[in-house]
Amino acid sequence: MSDTWLNKVNWCADGLVPVVTQDVTSNKVLMVAWMNPEALRLTVQTGEAHYWSRSRKKLWHKGEESGHVQKVKEIRLDCDEDVLLLVVEQVGGVACHTGRYHCFFKKLEQGQWLVTEPVIKNPEEIYGQR
Repeated sequence: MSDTWLNKVNWCADGLVPVVTQDVTSNKVLMVAWMNPEALRLTVQTGEAHYWSRSRKKLWHKGEESGHVQKVKEIRLDCDEDVLLLVVEQVGGVACHTGRYHCFFKKLEQGQWLVTEPVIKNPEEIYGQR
């Protein structure tokens, strides 16, 4: 497959594009991350989500440490061609490094951020002592 499809993406000046990741079954947003062209290419080639870690400045295969990989069912590009949507099967039911189903577990209520989602699996069990 030619890489010309990569040129359709409106990459940011830093060579990245934001990615919204959604669960194929529940349609809930699991997380938001970033991709560079190599991460998107690897995602397409392997069928599992790869991202670019801005903090670590390296490619990151989702689940490489935890085993909670994301099996990609669809990849969509928005109307401005500057945001990707991944529709995934979240292996293990945990997408967040905090051990929760998704990363959006804090809800603003009356000026305070309240934790609204339970920890499914203790992060120390997932990643060990850090």
